[in-house]
Amino acid sequence: MGRPTTQADRRLTLVAAAESMIARHGLAGVTLRDVANEAGMSSSALLYYYPGLKDLLDDVQKQAVERFCTLRAASVTRIEDPKLRLKAMIESGLPTDRDDQLCRLLYELGAYSRSDASYAARHIALFERQVAIYVGILEAGAATGIFKLQSASDAIARALVILEDGLGLHLINVVPAVDHPTAVSILTDYGELATGCRLR
Repeated sequence: MGRPTTQADRRLTLVAAAESMIARHGLAGVTLRDVANEAGMSSSALLYYYPGLKDLLDDVQKQAVERFCTLRAASVTRIEDPKLRLKAMIESGLPTDRDDQLCRLLYELGAYSRSDASYAARHIALFERQVAIYVGILEAGAATGIFKLQSASDAIARALVILEDGLGLHLINVVPAVDHPTAVSILTDYGELATGCRLR
């Protein structure tokens, strides 16, 4: 791949390098020097674009959140049947395995939100965007009589996202407590109970 030629290209290169480093080593093990080396730049060149690690991580988080939400929305947008849409949404919310770089990245950055208000705000926005997609699916299914919601659509949607987050953390552990099919099954079981609809 050729060297980046514009400031925007260089920023994207640095963000990609930081993502790779965080996914491999965790957030605590990443320094600006490491990222510069990964991107094939000098530390002084990196500092021209990002004067501190937090500045770089801000862009990493923004882009990771946007990419994840866009991918999830795209996974269901062309499906008309609410039952199939809900099934696709459930399947798209979990790490495929412990090497799922985007999900690992979001979990690592989520931990940072405990000590930084700007990170916390973006983490909440990520949660709410996923809830909104679920609410749309649930209400469409209820309106057509396919779903018989056992609780408010917002409450079901929030429970599904919270379940995804908890199961996802187990899936990316060095020794996972559950495997991917089991995690999907747990979410599907809850989806069936909450909607009164067989999803399998």
